[in-house]
Amino acid sequence: MVGLFTAPDAASNDPDYQQADGLTWLLLAVSLIALVWRRRWPVPVAIVTGAACAGWALHGHIGELLNLPVIVALYTVAVLGDRRHTLWTGLVASLVSGAVALRVGRDVANPQGLPMLEMIWPLVPLLLGEVIRTRRQLMDEYAARAVRAEEEREREAARRVHEERLRIARELHDIVAHTVTAMTVQAGVALDALDTRPEVSRQAMRQVRDSGKEAVGELRTTVTVLRDHDRDSTAPAPGLAQLPELVGRFSDSGVDSVLRHDGPADGLSPMVELAAYRIVQEALTNVVKHSGARHAAVSVARHDDRLCVEIVDDGPPSQIGPPSEVEPPFRPATGGFGLVGMRERAAAVGGSVEYGPVSGGGFRVRASLPVVLPAEALRGGRP
Repeated sequence: MVGLFTAPDAASNDPDYQQADGLTWLLLAVSLIALVWRRRWPVPVAIVTGAACAGWALHGHIGELLNLPVIVALYTVAVLGDRRHTLWTGLVASLVSGAVALRVGRDVANPQGLPMLEMIWPLVPLLLGEVIRTRRQLMDEYAARAVRAEEEREREAARRVHEERLRIARELHDIVAHTVTAMTVQAGVALDALDTRPEVSRQAMRQVRDSGKEAVGELRTTVTVLRDHDRDSTAPAPGLAQLPELVGRFSDSGVDSVLRHDGPADGLSPMVELAAYRIVQEALTNVVKHSGARHAAVSVARHDDRLCVEIVDDGPPSQIGPPSEVEPPFRPATGGFGLVGMRERAAAVGGSVEYGPVSGGGFRVRASLPVVLPAEALRGGRP
């Protein structure tokens, strides 16, 4: 395409100036052949085509389109290079073009134009190429940002799904484990007293019925929220006010449980109250299922900016031999779905859970929860 415009201009010239000869066509052929490799070696091609254009002018051949090959080469330098290459190329091209214009002007009355104008024209293709390259870079950056944003949205969606699955698992575990444990104990009591103490058996079966109704109600609430996530459940989440009822149900299950409050319990976040309730529920469930204890004590105390929840039972020692006089150190909750659930609930509100055996027998679970919910829990923690 460049040759179609440049060749006719090289073939004809003003009669007062140098006519096309072998050197003219040689310079044209070199320029056109060099343009074939302009994308691979843009700067060397710009040097070759620029030298050919200067050769035409110095040879005395004047034309309007003889500088078209160097224009294409300069444009390619700017498009495929960077700003540093563009600046240096523009500086050199302008100086060379001005020097050639001065030289030609003395010999042929400066037909190429004023030296200042000759210094400006090489900058035009460089400026155009710089604009095109910058626009392409912006478009590529916008596309990369869109890809990163999409990846971030996918990661955020996966994280939210994972958190929601953990939350559902905790809720189902708390509901099912607690209720089924109580129903199992009461069913055992009813079975043992069926023949000898029918009143006790009937009372135990009523407890089984009430526990089943409670579990069905909580499961129905959970399923309703899952089926219609835009509608919030109107049932209040359990909190410290429901602890006496919870402890009383475990007392009916064969473990004599007592509850002690110390300090005001008002002003707590519902998330903190729900976490405390579920921790007590899970700890008492473990007492009934695993410890073999007959008594359990639940303590809820508020100390400055912390809410301390402690559950202690009098189960048998967990080690063989005489009990140690030194109480073993607590360990962070790390094992079992119940202990993991307690740990996750405490961590969701910025607290922690520790557990360990008590010297002389028994087991203790201790949770420390913040009174004021931290900002991290407000952003990412969900009860």
